[in-house]
Amino acid sequence: MTDTPHAAHPETPEQAAADTAGNRAQRYPLLATPHIRLHGPVNELMYAHFKDQLAAAPADGPIVLSITTLGGDPEMARAMGDDIRLLRDYSGRETLFLGKVAVYSAGATLMSAVPVGCRFLTHGTRLMIHERSMQSTIQLSGPLSTLPEVLRAKLHEIEQSILIQDEGFEAIVAGSRVTIEELKQKAPSNWYIEAEEARDLGLVLDVI
Repeated sequence: MTDTPHAAHPETPEQAAADTAGNRAQRYPLLATPHIRLHGPVNELMYAHFKDQLAAAPADGPIVLSITTLGGDPEMARAMGDDIRLLRDYSGRETLFLGKVAVYSAGATLMSAVPVGCRFLTHGTRLMIHERSMQSTIQLSGPLSTLPEVLRAKLHEIEQSILIQDEGFEAIVAGSRVTIEELKQKAPSNWYIEAEEARDLGLVLDVI
């Protein structure tokens, strides 16, 4: 019988190097036929495709989600992640995450909704994690007494964005060997992580 992700035994680096791609693929047969296949920018259209495929997925057993993306809207990624979390919390069903080729930016945000023991990458895939960015122009116009409120409102927006970003960072590294401090140090300059390195850091369970 094929092991489930939680039943898989940790490997030493030597054992991992000796393992073949074929053996790994046979160990996780569900990953060969994802129920939800997403590719392209993370946006409202991707979210619509996600919901349609989720509704059409089998009613029982783990759901496999695969994604290839260069990034996009982090709030759409968080919305899909919430759907995954609610499914897990209220039905007990697992979602297996399979990153293919590129899992950048908002794609990593989506991955963070899945526990590390249910995350997989294909060979040659790269993760990319970075800080959120903002482009904004503040127009100051009106009585002087009202202008500090305009600035305070923008400051509150920035502070909340940082809090949301940090919550996502903590979810990405939870259960891994990467500390939140290390991630925050590397994220401002775009942290690219190869699949095997992500596995060795414990950010994903395995590479297939």
